[in-house]
Amino acid sequence: MCAHATALLPLHPGQAPRWLFGRMVELARCITGIVIDEYGRDGFMARLSDPWFFQSLSCVLGYDWHSSGTTTVTCGALKEAIDPEETGLAICGGKGKTSLKTPAEIRERGEAFNLSENMIDELAYSSRMAAKVDNSLVQDGYQLYHHCFLFDERGEWIVIQQGINEKRGDARRYHWPLEHNGFIEEPQGAILCDTRLPHVLDMTDSTSEENRRACVDLVKENPERLRRIILAPVPAKQRRLDSWTGKPEQEQLVMPRNVNWDTLRGVYEFQPSGYEELVAFRGVGPSTVRGLSLVAELIYGDRASWEDPVRFNFAFGGKDGVPFPVDRRAMDEAVEVLKNGISSSKVRDEEKTRAFTRLRRCVPPIPGFRK
Repeated sequence: MCAHATALLPLHPGQAPRWLFGRMVELARCITGIVIDEYGRDGFMARLSDPWFFQSLSCVLGYDWHSSGTTTVTCGALKEAIDPEETGLAICGGKGKTSLKTPAEIRERGEAFNLSENMIDELAYSSRMAAKVDNSLVQDGYQLYHHCFLFDERGEWIVIQQGINEKRGDARRYHWPLEHNGFIEEPQGAILCDTRLPHVLDMTDSTSEENRRACVDLVKENPERLRRIILAPVPAKQRRLDSWTGKPEQEQLVMPRNVNWDTLRGVYEFQPSGYEELVAFRGVGPSTVRGLSLVAELIYGDRASWEDPVRFNFAFGGKDGVPFPVDRRAMDEAVEVLKNGISSSKVRDEEKTRAFTRLRRCVPPIPGFRK
């Protein structure tokens, strides 16, 4: 962890040099094997889903700390390094078009693991829902372009995915933990970004529960009513509350105009029993989620959360306790695991020395931290 306790993820074009990527794969294979032997598959997945351990691992492997490629290249190296037949773990998906292959990869590897048809379908559903949640229910302006789905031969899984904001020129990473809390209410273990945005529609927040219920009630009615409300023009002589309060128009109150009405008619015929079934319906995307949420507030007065759900501004807090105290125990454990992994790895001594050097750079001074 750097001294300023923040990890920036600016967008860096291009690809990692092949010589660097090859070394990353080699060291990743060694460390992964050692961690799995010591802590088991669950222990490895739990650590990988932790932002601090993931970021530290990427530094040990040799990638630039301040880059969006920290996520994509590290996941790519792990995908190539982990042998499913030896470890009982599989990494599916990746960056860009590779992410579209995730369902097929899940099926291929699930069949190799002798998982049941129902389990494979559940894993594919989990992958799709994790992507949909972070793209549609958390409307923070970051479009997902990287999706990494890791699961084991028992069907346990985690997700590491990343979104891009071209206008801001940076990225945001989403970590889904091994212990799942469903798909709707605060399912991510951490959302990593260096800034908190002023207005983010967050349908996963616990305070959005009543709004979510109202959305389900709305879609069970004839969609023509919704259409009239959303597309109704504001009368020319009608004044906004902004003009009375003197406050500028709030960005989040803008009603979307590109709601998929064919999809809403399909949802109406389907009659979802809850918000997850509504969101999981094919074709329900960000505009539909946003439109329903705003109409629910307009009709029922149930307001959704508009606070940015970023819960991890790297990594364990600051030395002065702001924004929260440093979790030294968790930090020390992550460092110790990586130190042991480097020491026990079957790579050349010069590679071990470089790895130790990179690990020292990414953590604050720790008493007794030596090679």
